[in-house]
Amino acid sequence: MSILVWVYAMEYRYDGTQEKCPLPLVKTRVILNKMAQGDRCWVLLSDGGSKSDIPRYLKRKQIPHTITTLENNNIEIVITR
Repeated sequence: MSILVWVYAMEYRYDGTQEKCPLPLVKTRVILNKMAQGDRCWVLLSDGGSKSDIPRYLKRKQIPHTITTLENNNIEIVITR
């Protein structure tokens, strides 16, 4: 007998490059509340406050993430659950 296990991970994408703090943090937190184990979220940011506030929030909550600085001085945060 064999058992098949299907794992469906959701992928979220949020472009916050046209928004100013605190809106990107609020919207990222809404996405985090929707995320389940195995989900990933890509967040793009340009606002200086958001670029520091969101990584600080993720670190404080011990949520795994990586940060990449892009050519246009925006950052991309990849959040995993």
